[in-house]
Amino acid sequence: MADKKATLSLEDGTSIELDVLSGTLGQDEVDIRSLGSKGLFTFDPGFTSTASCESKITYIDGDEGVLLHRGFPIDQLAEHSTFLEVSYILLYGEAPTKEEYENFKQIVTRHTMIHEQITRLFHGFRRDSHPMAVLCGVTGALAAFYHDSLDVNIERHREIAAYRLLSKMPTVAAMCYKYSLGQPFVYPRNDLSYAGNFLHMMFSTPCEEYVVNPILERAMDRILILHADHEQNASTSTVRTAGSSGANPFACIAAGIASLWGPAHGGANEACLKMLEEISSVEHIPEFIRRAKDKNDAFRLMGFGHRVYKNYDPRATVMRDTCHEVLKELGMKDDLLEVAMELEHIALNDPYFIEKKLYPNVDFYSGIILKAMGIPSTMFTVIFAMARTVGWIAHWNEMHADGIKIARPRQLYTGYDKRDFTSKLDRE
Repeated sequence: MADKKATLSLEDGTSIELDVLSGTLGQDEVDIRSLGSKGLFTFDPGFTSTASCESKITYIDGDEGVLLHRGFPIDQLAEHSTFLEVSYILLYGEAPTKEEYENFKQIVTRHTMIHEQITRLFHGFRRDSHPMAVLCGVTGALAAFYHDSLDVNIERHREIAAYRLLSKMPTVAAMCYKYSLGQPFVYPRNDLSYAGNFLHMMFSTPCEEYVVNPILERAMDRILILHADHEQNASTSTVRTAGSSGANPFACIAAGIASLWGPAHGGANEACLKMLEEISSVEHIPEFIRRAKDKNDAFRLMGFGHRVYKNYDPRATVMRDTCHEVLKELGMKDDLLEVAMELEHIALNDPYFIEKKLYPNVDFYSGIILKAMGIPSTMFTVIFAMARTVGWIAHWNEMHADGIKIARPRQLYTGYDKRDFTSKLDRE
């Protein structure tokens, strides 16, 4: 609500009064919407100082290391909830009753199958395609199967789209993995949990029954919870921008997947594992630590620090405990895992890292867990996208429920002034 005012003073002596908006939590925001009518716009590359929307879904305080979904702290959700319960909270705003949860779970479970024609689309991709390329393409193609009866202006239609996306994304993600291996697709099972079903579709084959390990199942469920939503990041903003035109929700989610693919966003845990492979052994760590501290060296430690969190990433605390649970359960001895654990020890004890608040983040630990579970690094971002789909849907739905204008950012033009054209081509 606007209960404060700010005054913008220009060099010509003009003063413009602007409203200052206050949310439930966080910093005040100067409402600059009236500047356009006065011939002025703000310049904010990357929109790092601009609130692009009003939202009730997720709140982040990077300085204090706080992440809330609908007001619920992320550590409490990860410890005491399930991914589907968190999904319900993100979509509907409140924790479900037992009856609401069972109904929600049943609907999601019974819509996990995809149209059989979709399975044939996979064969149009090269076997060595990156799974994110396949996921993006197949998700976008789903728009061709669910479009005739979909009206994004009708709340019930948006709810149905949400169920379809949440239900089918694990099936499509697992099929991306199976296709890369040349193995037959494994269809979903309704008797398994959301996370357990995904692991079964990933690792089961017609030759041998796969029994889901409850420790790994819980670890996967926590990974999904911790990646479910993260406010107005690049991919969520992309989904909102695409959705502002009234585009099909499957196409909007495909746009979000494309944005997430970048190494500076969803690809960070894959980049972290590549860094561990570059270090290769514990004996090489001192040299790489020295390089990381050298401002003139291009090497950077991936998986440490965070653009938003200037304190410890609240998701990383839960992920760290889960990481050690998984490694203990599997009893694995792996050079890269040993490198990761030693890097963690250094980051939590070295004054350089502590002073600069370069704590291990959620990408660091999730990458270690997924590797230990036998999941290749090319699938890391696919799993991230699977988890983030519910956050994207929640924002897409909120945007339509609130009523929005089509996104239209402005620019600061620095090209040529108007000039006359004279062709430089020889003409007869």
